[in-house]
Amino acid sequence: MQRRSTLAALAALPSLITTSLASAASQPLLQALKPSPRMPVLFVGHGSPMNAIEDNAWRRSWQAMGTELLARGVRPQLILCVSAHWLTPGWQFTGMASPKTIHDFGGFPQALMDQQYPAPGAPAVARSLASALKSPATGAALGVDTQQWGFDHGTWSVLKPMFPKADIPVLQLSMDYSRAPTEHYALGRQLQALRERGVLIVGSGNIVHNLRATRDGTAANEAYDWATEFDAVVQNQIKKGQLDALQNFQSLGAVAQQAHPSHDHYLPLLYAAGAARSSEMPRFFNTGFQSASISMRSVLWG
Repeated sequence: MQRRSTLAALAALPSLITTSLASAASQPLLQALKPSPRMPVLFVGHGSPMNAIEDNAWRRSWQAMGTELLARGVRPQLILCVSAHWLTPGWQFTGMASPKTIHDFGGFPQALMDQQYPAPGAPAVARSLASALKSPATGAALGVDTQQWGFDHGTWSVLKPMFPKADIPVLQLSMDYSRAPTEHYALGRQLQALRERGVLIVGSGNIVHNLRATRDGTAANEAYDWATEFDAVVQNQIKKGQLDALQNFQSLGAVAQQAHPSHDHYLPLLYAAGAARSSEMPRFFNTGFQSASISMRSVLWG
């Protein structure tokens, strides 16, 4: 009975959040987010940090996507990015006015270390969203980080090619890796209402991500059998609008374990899928592999 009550409460959260956001929008903290035509949702396979500066097919595709989105005539008021690279106890938003660019990697050329993405933050909006959204685990408000984090490479490496002017405010939302995939998807469902307020939601990770198995010098269509199998299953679920099924990836057993020895890079897909609607036709791009064990498959909904 208790489990049934919990599931019912989680199912009701999206409408509760819509009501909460509508109420908050009349207050100064959310006045920056005006009602808008529904914004799209993106899941981006980001792969190697070097994609941020190399002139390759992945980066050119990100540039084309940014141009396309801006050409639609509805400029995002805010970008909310969920990156595989910010894991915290509980969930937190970046709450700085000027978030720093984080180079959370080592052993790469200085040209990559010199990259900056000086997009503004949105501290007031971060505080409002942290209050309006609820932890799927406890029902408590989310947190706001004002000092520690910023934009890690899961965020800036894809946003810089897409929106090089860095003039759209950006928030990052962290992930609590200790929580079940169902809870990450549930929080993504809560984000759906933000699309009606000019927020472009971006999940940044990889549908297949096994760094231990990478092979240098492979072509974009070369991958391990287990990598192509897992990627194909996820593609099929998205194509059929079976977005709820994405939460159950671990049921694939050994194939899922090979595709994700740790699943931090898969979780951002659950936020994007939760924010999408099953009736929205997905569009795939960057449908290839990097180093044989990293799927670069990306998805646009809306």
